[in-house]
Parts: sequence; C-alpha cells; structure tokens
Amino acid sequence: MSAPLHAELRCAQGCEFSAPWTEVVYRCPTCGGLLEVVHDVHALQRTSAEEWRRRFAQRRASARLPQASGVWGKKEWVLPELPDADVVSLAEGNNPLLPLPRLANDLGLDAVELKQCGVSATGSFKDLGMTVLVSAVKHMRARGQRIRAVACASTGDTSAALAAYCAAAGIPSVVFLPRDKVSLSQLVQPIANGALVLSLDTDFDGCMRIVQEVTQDGSLYLANSMNSLRIEGQKIVSVELCEQLAWEPPDWVVIPGGNLGNASALGRGFELLLATGLISRPPCIAVAQAQKANPLYRAFQRGFRDLQPVKAERTLASAIQIGDPVSIHRAVRVLKAFGGVVEEASESELANAAARADREGAFACPHTGVALAALEKLVAKGTIQKGSRVAVISTAHGLKFPDFKVGYHRSTLAEVQSRMPNPPLELPARVEEVRAALDDRLPRP
Repeated sequence: MSAPLHAELRCAQGCEFSAPWTEVVYRCPTCGGLLEVVHDVHALQRTSAEEWRRRFAQRRASARLPQASGVWGKKEWVLPELPDADVVSLAEGNNPLLPLPRLANDLGLDAVELKQCGVSATGSFKDLGMTVLVSAVKHMRARGQRIRAVACASTGDTSAALAAYCAAAGIPSVVFLPRDKVSLSQLVQPIANGALVLSLDTDFDGCMRIVQEVTQDGSLYLANSMNSLRIEGQKIVSVELCEQLAWEPPDWVVIPGGNLGNASALGRGFELLLATGLISRPPCIAVAQAQKANPLYRAFQRGFRDLQPVKAERTLASAIQIGDPVSIHRAVRVLKAFGGVVEEASESELANAAARADREGAFACPHTGVALAALEKLVAKGTIQKGSRVAVISTAHGLKFPDFKVGYHRSTLAEVQSRMPNPPLELPARVEEVRAALDDRLPRP
C-alpha cells in the first residue's frame, strides 16, 4: 500500500528545522527565516498527471462543498491530512479568467487574460489562503490547542478574509488596521463579520510590528502571509490558471506585490505543477509595485544585492502600501527561479490602466491597475515580447474601492490625469435635449 500523503513545515532558507503544520511557529528557530509547507512530492508523483487533471476537473464540476471549492478540490496539494470536518470554506477559488482582447491587440500580444481573484466571498485573493489557515486553526482547537483568537495586521483585504472565515468557523478574530488608510468598504467588512477591530495611529508596517509582538505567546494565532499556511491556499491561483488554459501556461504572469506572499505563492504553485508533470514549461513572473511603495523594485534595480525596506508613501493602491514586506526573500527566490522581473507604476499610470480594463468589462481595483500598467511598460521596453500570451492576476474587486472609481471619473484624484473619464451627463428632463445628447454622443449605424 502506498504511504499516505504528507505535508510539514520546514525552513525556507535550507536549515534542517522541520515541524508539523499544527505547530504554532512562523520562523525558523535557527536562522530566523520564514517557513514553508513542504509536500512529499514523490508521493504526489505516484499519481499520473492525467489522473490529477481528471480528479481536479471532476471536483470542479461538483455542486457541494468542500470539493466545489477551488482550494479544497485540490486538497492533496494543500493540507492532505486535514479532516474534511475541519474544512472552513466559503466557496473560494474557481475565479473567472476574463480575456482582454482589445488591450492585447493594442499591445501586440497574442492574449491578455485577467484572472479575477476578487470574484470571491470577501472580494479578494486573500480568501484562497485564509480558508487554509482558518481550517488549520479549527483543527488545532479541536485537538485541544489553546488558541483564543486569530489576529492579523492588514491594509484591508486580509482583515476582511480573516473575519469572514473566522465567523464561519465560530473562532474569534482580531484585526489591526492603520487608521484612515483603508477604504470604508474594506473597514466595514471585518466589522460586519464580528471581528475585534483595532484602528491604530500608524501605517501597515507599524501594525505588522505590533501584531507580531502580541502573537508571540501563541495564544493569538498570526494570520499574515509570513504564516506559510496562507501561501498554501494562494498557490492554487497557479493551478487554476493553468487548468483554465487547458494546462498550457502563459508566457508571462504579472502580479501586484505588497507584502509579497502572493508572488511567493505563485511560484510555489508553478513548481508543484512542473514536478507533477501537469505542465511542461514554466512561465516568467513579473511583480508589479506602486511607485510609492516599491522596495522590491528598488532591490531589482540593484540586482537583488541589497534588500532594504522603504518608507511607504500614501498610494491609491492602498493594499500594497507596504515598505517592509515580510516575504521579500521568498519573492526574490521565486523571481530568480522563473526569469522574473519587477516593474513599478505611478499613480496616474495605475489609474488609467485600470480604466482601460474597465472598458472591456472589468471593474479593476487600483492594485490590478498597478499590474496592468506594469504590463504596458514591460511590453514597451521589450521585456515582454510582442506575440506573448500574458495572464494578469487581479487581486481584489473594484467594488471595494468606490472612492477610487468615482474620483477617477470626476478627475479629482491627486497626481492622476484621467485620460478616460466618463462622468454622468446632467440634463434637463426634456426630450429634445435628451435626443440632442444622444445624437451627439452615439455613433450612427
């Protein structure tokens, strides 16, 4: 009989430290580096690539959770030993892939596909990782481990996902938010789901320092992306993307980067796809950062020789307004392994790029705008060659950022020259003037 599938925590820097994934530990006690969930790849390889594809397709067609979840339908690749009774799912994953043919044509690309991770329970890709983390905590508590709540620092999306999944699991949650630096839509999500919300007079990096301090005794479980269980769910973006493209990966994947756990997760997903034979070649990865919060971009310009934090400035892309990303070393490793690059986008560039995608049916958040603007710049530089097939990861739904959308179309956003504003046309309620406006604005057949 084949040995059961197994996963455990190990030091991402190569130390000999390992621990079960049920242990409350986030860093290697030897080197202080972050941990990662390591799978028994040889055991996974005993199942053929064709069989994995068949299983995944069958589960994707299921109408019932947890198999219908985009994450738990691939449970063997996430936490194979977790009992189904402890799975906490809000039907995350299976996010749509939206083609942007006009943008592709304008850029001279064969295809641009927008992976809409914001079409999800709480409106962001954070759901993919939080379902794994909260399910693991539910299992730990069922085993008798004394975890009184789950806590995170957040710029908005992480707190929303944590609060929703903890509410579903019946587990208390605590979120630390930087005061006046998240949108009202993002602030109300954890409040509505019953989280204890602490609004601190600092930025995200300050919140992150405090949450690491208060979780040191293990009674509060840390839910930020330095926790490797989060990465396990988020890596499924890579698997879903390839599945939607008939197991033929794109030439490039462009992803916004803030705390950089998402970039690390993307690479880990592709590594597992290659190891199990579900894809035959890797894509290249580009990480996109806001110009006002760009430590990885600056490090890339120096050949990754010096990874220094920066003081993040206020940016429309508030969820990636992070100057000291905890996963920067993991992201650098992934970029080196996948022929990766880093690009930045100004406030005006990201806002106009989001507006262009909206004209093709998207409703792009500012962070997705950063990735789309980076795509345009990388094509213009020749880094992404004409004729390439590109996937862009949209990390959140635009509905979470109404002020960004309204401000763009009113041309009131600071540092943004709106090139495609579309404010409502205010008219008297008279048929003659309405007809005149229609004749003026609409083309004749």
